[in-house]
Amino acid sequence: MKTTRFEDLECWQEARRVVDRVYRICSVEAFNRDYSLTDQIRRASVSAMANIAEGFSRRGNKEFIQFLFIAKSSAAELQSHLYVALDREYITNSLLKKSFTAGCSKMPRCKAPEILRVASRRIRSDFCHADE
Repeated sequence: MKTTRFEDLECWQEARRVVDRVYRICSVEAFNRDYSLTDQIRRASVSAMANIAEGFSRRGNKEFIQFLFIAKSSAAELQSHLYVALDREYITNSLLKKSFTAGCSKMPRCKAPEILRVASRRIRSDFCHADE
């Protein structure tokens, strides 16, 4: 079945959940005081979600794939910024683990890699049909 709305894309749905988590985690008082970092984190999460939607609206697979790569980059940026927040002790491991999927035992991983995984799967799928 052909997807007709970006809201039906698994990668967009996951990106939307990440944006919600990001806004919640950025509201922690100590974290919220670092306006520059919270702004960057929020922008990176929203960018991932928006690029998926924008790419889908182009209706061409080649352009969509390009926007999925941009969304993947934004998700990686988000993950990197969350490590900064963790290192600055704006957030704790336990808060990050509650808000995002845990990774290795030393450092939690945010849900951003899930966006990367889902977007990568979509890119591979669409790349095979890029000339349509």
